[in-house]
Amino acid sequence: MQYDLAGKRAVISGGTSGIGLATAQLMVSDGAEVYLVGRSKAKGSAACAALGHSELVHYVQADISTVAGCATVADVLQAAGVPVDILVNAAGIYQEQRLERVTEADYTAIMDVNVKGVLFLTQALLPLITRAGDAAIINIASDAALEGNYGCPVYCASKGAVVALTRALALDYAPKIRVNCLCPGDVATPLVAAQVAAGGYTVEEMAAPYPLERIGRAEEIAHVVCSVASPRNGFMTGAVLAVDGGLSAK
Repeated sequence: MQYDLAGKRAVISGGTSGIGLATAQLMVSDGAEVYLVGRSKAKGSAACAALGHSELVHYVQADISTVAGCATVADVLQAAGVPVDILVNAAGIYQEQRLERVTEADYTAIMDVNVKGVLFLTQALLPLITRAGDAAIINIASDAALEGNYGCPVYCASKGAVVALTRALALDYAPKIRVNCLCPGDVATPLVAAQVAAGGYTVEEMAAPYPLERIGRAEEIAHVVCSVASPRNGFMTGAVLAVDGGLSAK
């Protein structure tokens, strides 16, 4: 066992791809039971098949950008009659749009997934998380939450909100629930692939500012998620961790 997660039950929003799916892979390999949350039934089925371990892997179809969708996840877990030991809020969307071109629809789309989804999914699952007695919440923000970034002010604001929300929840729910936040740099995921395609630049150009001279891999971020979730990290809460290839050290 790497992380002492055997027998733990984890809910992972955005769990059907990218960082969420990589996190599920490590958790299942460590003996945890995972509930992947996503909007696409096809992607959910594919993710479950890729993970194997059918007795440990479940898919919950829900749109966490709505309060009703968050309630759906809670209903499924409530029906299963089990506590939630770990919640990973990994669902997120990205858009490059300078302020002068931002519309209300742009703002709503990003904030509903990146902030509202984190807040209301956590709220919906709180009774089940509290029942666990020694639980962990890990929110995925971004290096853009710490230093800002060019051409994506709403995205930066949304991820900055996740950092502040993490710190607030860590205070409100200690000592029973540890709440921490990861701020990854660019990671090779479908989200970043779409970003590169839309932006008209290359992955090599994206990687140029990084001291490690590359972008991250999903499994590298997943390893940190699992490490923070581990009972071995029982003294960590309210932390905001940069996992960004040295970008924030410059």
